[in-house]
Amino acid sequence: MLILVGRSLRRFITIGSILPSNLNPLGALPSRFRRQRVLIVGCGDVGLRVARLLPARTHVMALTSSSARVAEFRGLNITPLLGNLDHSATLGRLAGLATQVVHLAPPPNDDPHARTDPRTQALLRALRLRSAPQMLVYGSTSGVYGDCQGQWVDETRRVKPDTSRAHRRVDAEAQLRWFGRSAGVPIHILRIPGIYAPDREGGTPRGRLLKGTPVLAAGDDVYTNHIHADDLARACLAAMRRGKPQRITHASDDTDLKMGDYFDLAADMYGVPRPPRLARSEAKGQLPAMQLSFMSESRRLDNRRLKRELRLKLRYPTVNEGLKDV
Repeated sequence: MLILVGRSLRRFITIGSILPSNLNPLGALPSRFRRQRVLIVGCGDVGLRVARLLPARTHVMALTSSSARVAEFRGLNITPLLGNLDHSATLGRLAGLATQVVHLAPPPNDDPHARTDPRTQALLRALRLRSAPQMLVYGSTSGVYGDCQGQWVDETRRVKPDTSRAHRRVDAEAQLRWFGRSAGVPIHILRIPGIYAPDREGGTPRGRLLKGTPVLAAGDDVYTNHIHADDLARACLAAMRRGKPQRITHASDDTDLKMGDYFDLAADMYGVPRPPRLARSEAKGQLPAMQLSFMSESRRLDNRRLKRELRLKLRYPTVNEGLKDV
């Protein structure tokens, strides 16, 4: 029997990392990704999709604040870790556990005027307590750009958040970049637009179409961006494998549609009536503030980094393919 402790154990893990890897959906894995311990923070729909894509030999862990999810995670061969990002004292056990971290937890939304993300701050403090991870991938939002008046936007564009929700994401990104520089951890940020999938709760426009919720008239309409949940999960893995340190990538598909045209496409596909069109002045009196905020920002995301640097081939290049895949 061989018993290894301390530095010997760490050396054993390093040596073990050169062993052959199992097959996985993205091809052969580099040595730094073999026999890894991956922690998923914010393990909802997309997090579970990430977990399913990881090689069988990977030790997958998920932070959860709900004891009701413990059995669910164990049934999926995911090690549940009880802890709450809103209570930093519960996060101490995260230190030194993971070699890779996928951070998908959103900032708190209980204070609509807050512009900082205490959850990311609490997570990074916990990760600092012992050896830091080898890689951290963060799921941010394309909302950090604000309204770009329909222009094409690449990752070099300066952020200009228009909502407190987007300000909180900008704060999270800044915290992560500082952590990456100060702790020597490669950080890769994915800026994510609207996530959809037919097998995702609320993941298609069908419910909204059946309610007859209006969209903007063509002259007032805005460009929107999309990513299928499966392609987003694959983008997370690609960022873990190939993501450049302290780099940002748009996790967006090739769809080039305005919002109203997207809903018209879905309505025709589902065989339901197209939504009514309203002028922006009329919409302000009929639609909730949250919906209006999304209708106030127009941009088109350039996804060339996703394809060239992360070398991700989209399974669902546009919403036309993704919405059909029932």
